[in-house]
Amino acid sequence: MCRALGYIKQMKNKLFTYWQDFWYLFYPKICDACGKSLMHQEAILCTECLVKLPRTSFHDDTDNELAQVFWGRVNIEQATALMHFVKGSLYRKLIHKLKYQNRPDIGEFLGRELGGELKQAKLFQNLDCIIPVPLHPDKQKIRGYNQAEMIAKGMSSVMDVPVSSNNLVRKVFTKTQTKKGRYDRWENVSRVFEVHKPDEFANKYVLLVDDVITTGATIEACVQNLLSIEGTTVSLGCIGMAGS
Repeated sequence: MCRALGYIKQMKNKLFTYWQDFWYLFYPKICDACGKSLMHQEAILCTECLVKLPRTSFHDDTDNELAQVFWGRVNIEQATALMHFVKGSLYRKLIHKLKYQNRPDIGEFLGRELGGELKQAKLFQNLDCIIPVPLHPDKQKIRGYNQAEMIAKGMSSVMDVPVSSNNLVRKVFTKTQTKKGRYDRWENVSRVFEVHKPDEFANKYVLLVDDVITTGATIEACVQNLLSIEGTTVSLGCIGMAGS
């Protein structure tokens, strides 16, 4: 009986693979960076693009370039980014698709990549929870999801650290930050976040997560709220650190 069930399952898997092969003849999966066709075992990025991902290795360096952005501004424990986010890079497409083309799967994929690195990093051990930078409910309704939450979800699946997505909230709908300078960005978000239940973060070590950090204004505003809670310590993680 067990052999028969095993044979049936094996045949179903083969039929599913044949069906995939037929489907991909007409609707091939493509790499979201370079546009080449993906192999069966590949997802989001082809192996070549995944290998060439411009990783930062910031998680092994306390005084890295991203951490220095916040020196003298807020007291964070550690800061890291999965990759350098530079102008003209193929990988910029990933964040654009994640935010504007209904691709939450890209967020989870990149989150798993970052989570896999941090799980092995000595500087990011003993985390109590992962907190995605929140969207205003109106903006999240328009987009359909919070891209930072998708990243946090991917990280959580690898790191076995829970996600807290409803306690730190954005209470004001702010204008886009894209074309603002550093001071204007800070002014735009300086009073828009709050924590509903501070006790949930009291005496906890939390990881605040976003997609891309440019000037750090949004992150700074979030961290200020979190550090106002007794005993809370904060580290930062993002997919990309913006550069020239």
